[in-house]
Amino acid sequence: MPALSADSVTREPPGSAPVLVGEPLSLGQVVRVARYGAPAALAPEARARVGAARAYVDRLVAEGRVAYGVTTGFGRLAQVRIDPADVRALQRHLVLSHAAGVGAPLPAEVVRAMLLLRAQSLAWGHSGVRAEVVDLLLGCLNAGLHPVVPSQGSVGASGDLAPLAHVALALLGEGEAELGGVVLPAAEALRRAGLAPLVLEAKEGLALVNGTQAMTALGVLAVEDARALAVCADVAGAMTLEALQGTLAAFDARVASLRPHPGAAASAANVRRVSAGSGIHAAHADCPKVQDAYSLRCLPQVHGATRDALAHAAAVLVREVNAVTDNPLLFPGDDLVLSAGNFHGQPVALACDYAKLAVAELANIAERRVAHLMDPAVSDGLPAFLAPPGGAGLHSGLMITQYTAASLVSENKVLAHPASADSIPTSANQEDHVSMGTTSARHLRQVVAHARWVVAIEVLCAAQALEYRRPLAPAAGTGAALAAVRAVAPPLAGDRALGGDLRAVEALVASGALVRAVEGAVGGLG
Repeated sequence: MPALSADSVTREPPGSAPVLVGEPLSLGQVVRVARYGAPAALAPEARARVGAARAYVDRLVAEGRVAYGVTTGFGRLAQVRIDPADVRALQRHLVLSHAAGVGAPLPAEVVRAMLLLRAQSLAWGHSGVRAEVVDLLLGCLNAGLHPVVPSQGSVGASGDLAPLAHVALALLGEGEAELGGVVLPAAEALRRAGLAPLVLEAKEGLALVNGTQAMTALGVLAVEDARALAVCADVAGAMTLEALQGTLAAFDARVASLRPHPGAAASAANVRRVSAGSGIHAAHADCPKVQDAYSLRCLPQVHGATRDALAHAAAVLVREVNAVTDNPLLFPGDDLVLSAGNFHGQPVALACDYAKLAVAELANIAERRVAHLMDPAVSDGLPAFLAPPGGAGLHSGLMITQYTAASLVSENKVLAHPASADSIPTSANQEDHVSMGTTSARHLRQVVAHARWVVAIEVLCAAQALEYRRPLAPAAGTGAALAAVRAVAPPLAGDRALGGDLRAVEALVASGALVRAVEGAVGGLG
């Protein structure tokens, strides 16, 4: 397998070029397929590897050799030999019995990522499935057929057994699948998509359910969203710094050079670029203020630490995307079958726990900046709660947006508890240490969503505060952000229901439109 590094991680735009399974994938390619519908195909070299591994499995069965999950039972039942005549039934029973998940279904984009990543793992030729199995995974993906996969039920040790079993169940024409926005019996969904259900051969059921693809799918999408959010948080922070008439001294490149964490340097550079040419900053260049509150002055250090944590998580995830994570592993060239633990989710669990703590900090510090904007004791002349001048009391302004931010930040503190700190034995103590990685990844997705709302609240509030600094002109970057906000949410002239404003600004943040507007004015942000 080719060597991988964090440099493989890229943010790639949507596109129609097929993503080749069985070649190294970046996180950006996973997002292209999962979220934007890019097609995927099995690379020719991978098809040859898969065929060689399948021939080896057929040989093991024909020779009656002992191989876990091929000619034996599973888990605690690994000592039970299976008659060759029962091999198909063994694999089918495995899928049926393991499809025991509960909870709300995973979103379609997560299921799409699971389909791609399961195909990617099998395509390295160490799992022993037929090429037809990989082709059906990709056929479902390209047809927009998404198995209904309950979100809960994985302990993340023999991989994501329950979630992956629900994927495999649909391939057999059992369970349910979504096609064209409609949930159907899987057999009917396959028929409408022009696909035939699988009849599993030796090893194939086990290969489909052993792996870390649910937690990895969740983690990839959440980390890529979080990395984009970190850039937007720099923009939001720059807007607030300007609105509060803070100083840019703490963002000097020489500061970061003395403590060379790359994330801090990138965040400081973003704020400098977004703030360049500000009439507001220029008007207060000689004011007696020397230091701002930590939520402003320490923005590079806090945002930067989040960036560095996310870079670490991305490096872990790109390795996992391109890993073989089932069991046992086949090495046809060495005539060797090894039972091992590549399905254990600990690397992903720890990375997702670290990432969710890091993203929670983006929300924590953004909420504190919002609080500064609300408080006339520290907001340097801004009206209380950013209510219309002379209207505070009669009008509450943006007061309650800070409550909403505080609520989300508080909930994130619960979700940021490390799921990987727990373990609970399963399979009669055969599987006696588990990762809880899928719980970590699900919580990470929630934390990112909450943090996005908090950053959107800061953007909305900072935009209103900048209105009160007129006729002083904002910087080109913050001015572009302000214009983008005003295109979807007018200035606050009096109290109104704010739900529509919040949703519109959150969409600006989530879609990347806010950052693109700023980059259109000042160039690319790091």
